[in-house]
Amino acid sequence: MKKIFLLFFLALGSWCLGQELALVRTSGKFGYIDKEGKFVIESKYIVAKNFSDGVAAVLENGLFGFIDKKGEWVIRPAYTNVRYFNSGICIVEKDKKWFYINKKGEQLNFPASDKPFDFGDGVAFIRQNEKMGLINTEGTIILAPKYDVIKPFQGGFARVKFGEKWGVIDTKGTPVIECKYDEIGDYNNNTAWAREGEVFGVIDKTSFNKVEGADKIWDFGKSHLTYARKGGKIGFIDKTGKWVIEPQFEAARAFNKGLAPVRIGKLWGYCDETGTLIIKPSYPDAEVFGDNGLAPVKIKGWGFLDTKGVLVIAAEYEITGFGFGIFKGEEKGFIGNLARVKKDKKWGFIKPDGSVLGNIWFENAEFFQE
Repeated sequence: MKKIFLLFFLALGSWCLGQELALVRTSGKFGYIDKEGKFVIESKYIVAKNFSDGVAAVLENGLFGFIDKKGEWVIRPAYTNVRYFNSGICIVEKDKKWFYINKKGEQLNFPASDKPFDFGDGVAFIRQNEKMGLINTEGTIILAPKYDVIKPFQGGFARVKFGEKWGVIDTKGTPVIECKYDEIGDYNNNTAWAREGEVFGVIDKTSFNKVEGADKIWDFGKSHLTYARKGGKIGFIDKTGKWVIEPQFEAARAFNKGLAPVRIGKLWGYCDETGTLIIKPSYPDAEVFGDNGLAPVKIKGWGFLDTKGVLVIAAEYEITGFGFGIFKGEEKGFIGNLARVKKDKKWGFIKPDGSVLGNIWFENAEFFQE
């Protein structure tokens, strides 16, 4: 019997750790709801931040501390300002000094840096003598400061600048793409776009493939195609740099679910991977399809249509790609099976069937975070 209870509590703990909560404001105070729309932590904080790495910063008596997903203190209030936990480490301010702490609230003595940088993907930047390097969560320098710029890591890779040239490194500081390009995009699925002089191309692992006539390329995302510009028009290229859909649109966005938003004249529609218009241009604005097969489109307000072009949620909302914190959604519209929307000056979450999560609207609401 004791073993059963132990397994139950272990399972409960794992569920709490993986549970996503959304920061919301009601009656001027902040609390947190779950994905059923129920308050897990009641609205009682004058100032609060999103959950990150399993904890959230809240203000009490003028000082910040951190709570867990049960609303219990993990670190008692002691700081005048705080950032967000990542990889078990957070930057905090006390007595007008910024430094790192762990989840026990212990101060960490890490290598000297011109300023502390947030952790992400298990590493953080250090800057010494105007050069950038990397440390790990143990405070070990894994990349001695050598780069002029390191951009934030995306999916385990970061763009770096050495002198006037750009390349890509991984979280160990190992070069993935040599710093020899005048411009470079984010590295996704072994692919990035780059510019050599006036020539734009695609780097597929190590080879640079020129994209004929391109004067701008956007980052590759989930699809094997991305959009690029040639002669003032937008088309789509593959990872070898080949034009798959010839430039013919005024604007475009990324493919998902086999369709991409494209603009002809002043109106947006959707084409498939052959360039065939599947949903004719009819909308003043349109966004990328979510993984659930619904895309935001604008008429007067924003609504959602399916891959057949049927408007399944009325166009009566405002939408945004990010909330009032630092976290940004990967896309506007549905993230998972919830979309953050605004109606009549209130914020809430709608489901794919158009119903409102918990049938409740808030003064403000953030995206769900772990």
